[in-house]
Amino acid sequence: MFDRLEIRVLPPGRRFAAQVRFWGNGEDIVEGAVGEGGRGPYAADVLPAGRTSPLRATGEARRLELGEPECTGGCCGFLTVVAQRFGEIVQWSDWEVPWAAHTDRPYPPPQLHFDASQYDAEVARAETDRWWQVYS
Repeated sequence: MFDRLEIRVLPPGRRFAAQVRFWGNGEDIVEGAVGEGGRGPYAADVLPAGRTSPLRATGEARRLELGEPECTGGCCGFLTVVAQRFGEIVQWSDWEVPWAAHTDRPYPPPQLHFDASQYDAEVARAETDRWWQVYS
């Protein structure tokens, strides 16, 4: 089964600059793992202008930081995942979830698998749709 990835940039709020949120199969992955009030990575960090996004998956395994709980990652740890491309599949696995994250269900799933061409298209879309820079 393949999961659908959607990358959304949220406008800056009271506490945070524009942040990226990851949606898989209609669920906010960050909120599901770290709880309401957590945040995703800053858009400027994972969607850098003029450079390739660290979200791009390659044949080399790379740990991505996807978010942190409301109390901050420095306090309780970050939500991270290992991303790696295997041919036409991008796999997210080996999750690390902040120890203080409280959720009523086992989340995130052990592995997510994305069709590589759809994954690449979603990352490319997020890299080029820079509406959020108006607020930065």
